[in-house]
Amino acid sequence: MTVRFDLAIRGGTVVTAKGRAPLDLYTKEGRIAAVVSPTSGYDAAEVLDAGGALVLPGMVDTHVHFMEPGDATREDFLEGSTAAAVQGVTTVVEHTHGWPVNSPGKLAEKLDLLRDRAAVDFGLAAHVWPERIADLPALWRAGIAYFKAFTCNTHGIPAVPPDKLLELSETIAPLGAPCLVHCEDDLMTAANERLLRDAQRDDGAVIPEWRSREAELVATGTVALFSKLRGARFVVAHASNPEAIALVEAMRGQGAPILVECCPQYMRIREDEILSEGALRKFTPPARIRSSDDERRMWDAFNQGQVHHLASDHAPATREQKLAGDIWSAHFGLPGIDTTMPLMLDAALRGRTSLERVVEAYSEAPARAYGLRGKGSLGVGADADVILVDVAAKRELADEDVLSRAGWTPYAGTPVQGRVSATVLRGRVIVRDGRVEEPGRAGRFVPGAGYVAGAA
Repeated sequence: MTVRFDLAIRGGTVVTAKGRAPLDLYTKEGRIAAVVSPTSGYDAAEVLDAGGALVLPGMVDTHVHFMEPGDATREDFLEGSTAAAVQGVTTVVEHTHGWPVNSPGKLAEKLDLLRDRAAVDFGLAAHVWPERIADLPALWRAGIAYFKAFTCNTHGIPAVPPDKLLELSETIAPLGAPCLVHCEDDLMTAANERLLRDAQRDDGAVIPEWRSREAELVATGTVALFSKLRGARFVVAHASNPEAIALVEAMRGQGAPILVECCPQYMRIREDEILSEGALRKFTPPARIRSSDDERRMWDAFNQGQVHHLASDHAPATREQKLAGDIWSAHFGLPGIDTTMPLMLDAALRGRTSLERVVEAYSEAPARAYGLRGKGSLGVGADADVILVDVAAKRELADEDVLSRAGWTPYAGTPVQGRVSATVLRGRVIVRDGRVEEPGRAGRFVPGAGYVAGAA
């Protein structure tokens, strides 16, 4: 008996981390059922004509902040996830500093709130509270994708000092649970802040002096050491410079199960932009690129795999919110969910990296790192999360095209090549030519690798 598939994606070139080939893709009941030669002649209820486009797995952005529950004036989950869908991101992992998940009860409360408020599939991260480390196993069983820890007091989240970092390592290692760590040394950043405030500084340069390279390196080295000593699966969040990446690489060479996450801003934005743009370039760790050589070294680290995976660290605030106070009181963070894929597509099409590397770093590797079952793959049996990319499309990034509630981008005016022309989530076309198909609320919760049914 001839199998009739639900959806056929025909006439494209399938791209994975291992290469590319002209293949047709078929889905059945939300999963990839066949990836075959165009001469197969299989039948399907619906056909999506790729028209020569590239066919990629949906991207998996494992570090976003959609601010809900919390300050929804900066972003809400539906708007943020809709922006993700339009740019080919079919799975996100979200955590909100303004309403941190630090207990199974809060996780359940957030999941209830987000029902029918996600355009793409999503996992959730939980914050580490130094005095509540004993609660982490229960959160892991309740389905969080990873833990998030800070080594400095930031965004209202308390620092995890070295003694508690050791306890954290010893708690998560037996679970096999990953922990994303914001690496800036608390004593150093606090001392820098005191000196700068005492000097009554309020210029943009206070940001890289306050959140210094040295503070990032000290914390990164400490986290990498604990990973080696206790076998904890740490991920260094948004590594900003080659020296931090090299520290992790050295400890990986000694057996530490530690990974590096990076974001486009650390491969593109120059440190001195803070002098002219002020709060519109306030994020932490700050931009570190001072020269073309610095930029080249970051791209080399990305292309050589020393950067394990890519994320946007989408941390939106409107332009008005960013500029409402002085440099000290302005929100940290940049909007990024609208621009990460366009920037990486452009980099690949211009030869700075490869499309295969983009697929690996922004889809396959993060899904593996956080145990997101069925995600980041075009293999048979995986969730049918697929995007089409028109490589000939050209445009300039512009504030008016940003769908995030932020409404602006630090990359406005940047010319880019390549555009996501369609997004498929679990076999259903949810975006066509930049337009979201109704109802636009198809996203489901993706529990992490430690999930035990009924634990939440």
